[in-house]
Amino acid sequence: RPAPPAAVPDEAQAARARALAREAGSIEELKAILADFDGCNLKHTAKNLVFADGNPEAELMLVGEAPGREEDLQGLPFVGRSGKLLDRMLAAIGRDRSSAYISNVIPWRPPGNRDPSPLETEICRPFIERHIELVRPRVLVTLGNPSTKLLLNTREGIMRLRGTWAVHTTAGGQQIPTMPTLHPAYLLRNPAHKKLAWRDFLAIRIKLEE
Repeated sequence: RPAPPAAVPDEAQAARARALAREAGSIEELKAILADFDGCNLKHTAKNLVFADGNPEAELMLVGEAPGREEDLQGLPFVGRSGKLLDRMLAAIGRDRSSAYISNVIPWRPPGNRDPSPLETEICRPFIERHIELVRPRVLVTLGNPSTKLLLNTREGIMRLRGTWAVHTTAGGQQIPTMPTLHPAYLLRNPAHKKLAWRDFLAIRIKLEE
């Protein structure tokens, strides 16, 4: 079968995404809507929808940017090398995937792991925002620059923001304490900065114990 034509990302698709995301009354409904959504061209080059992993009832939700090759193959976020590091980071504060919930801003792998375009990100934004609203975590963690800038609506870089509590406000007005921290893939390339992420995760543990 010929591949479906790639959708050209445009503002109409972003508006459609916003309308569809609002319709989702549960996490399962949101996943089904995303599975059917054809308004983002990334879907047509990806092998799988990468929706989430872990426990949607957990108090802690972590959001990265986009799936990589291993994630695309398995249909789960953070299963490659950076995922193994994230698992160790969670274990250090007494958590694992049964007591945390993990997703990405972009649910489909960009070809060749390129950066998602601003419009592709804008099309996917309503879905991750609704996802967070449906999960209602007590603490949100943004992993890396793209998810931090998007979910905290800021232009500041991650090195300036990390380690300081911020607030993500959902469309419904729910305010969620949010810790921006370094992405595990960045830490694999810059292991000297693991100590910074360790401090951030200690702060997350303390917040969860309050």
